[in-house]
Amino acid sequence: MNPLEVRELRSEFRIEGVWREAVAGVSFTLAARETLALVGESGCGKSVTAMSVMGLIRPPIGRVASGQVLLEGQDIAGLPEAALEKLRGARMAMIFQEPMTALNPVMTVGDQVAESLIIHRGLSHRAAMERARALFDEVKIPSAASRLGDYPHQFSGGMRQRVMIAIALACEPAILLADEPTTALDVTIQAQVLGLLADAQKARGMAMLFITHNLGVVAQIADRVAVMYAGQIVEEGRVAEIFAAPAHPYTRALFAAIPRLSAAAQALEAIPGRVPPLDAMPAGCRFADRCPLAGPGCEAPQALRVLSGAHAVRCHRA
Repeated sequence: MNPLEVRELRSEFRIEGVWREAVAGVSFTLAARETLALVGESGCGKSVTAMSVMGLIRPPIGRVASGQVLLEGQDIAGLPEAALEKLRGARMAMIFQEPMTALNPVMTVGDQVAESLIIHRGLSHRAAMERARALFDEVKIPSAASRLGDYPHQFSGGMRQRVMIAIALACEPAILLADEPTTALDVTIQAQVLGLLADAQKARGMAMLFITHNLGVVAQIADRVAVMYAGQIVEEGRVAEIFAAPAHPYTRALFAAIPRLSAAAQALEAIPGRVPPLDAMPAGCRFADRCPLAGPGCEAPQALRVLSGAHAVRCHRA
């Protein structure tokens, strides 16, 4: 049994009284000890997918309209909030994109780590704080014991992210969802955070969904990659396959936009246009109006088709 299976997930937001689809039939599987990277521009639905898995898209503003989210075989997509609260932080955990806003500014970081241990594991406050100290040691926060009583504003961005990782790991989850955990960190701290996540995953056997727009990070940490555009997965496969032979025009455009140190000075190849808004989503290929290969047939909805092995693409011209 896989720790996580997502089947035909559809999530919507209410815009001017009309439900608009932000995640459109997304499916993927995560095996134990595996890292799947979810890649794409801002506004492609990556974070909404993760928040839908966590049960954080709720009425009246948003909803999971259909699909299944199987957590260790149990469909949690339709569970009431009280049941989801017992799973969040226990069997599944999430590292949010911005640690300064995700952490409670008026609560010590030690108490924030201890909170889930008290709620989900029934530990005493003293035992939970001792476990928090051990977690701070694991994520390499210096002087761990003395820092438990500090507040988030007393930490740098990189250290706040380590606190977020400690909170997520506290109850030994089966699945970790990491939403751009290295955003706004310099490359040295970024490498350290990626190393911490890789070590924690190896030690616990976790499955990890890693959301990023940075293809360099994908190469470093992921086993498989799913490229997302306008609420759909447009290409997926093993990292080596996608990097060696990207098939979807959008995937190729993402790679072309990466600056090359080995190449002569040249202008970056920006992708023209923008991701379509939820209330103006094309009926056919959602990338067609930005695609250099657009032509007859692109006005029709595109289905994922297998190219070889685990490599699949949502494009009839690929």
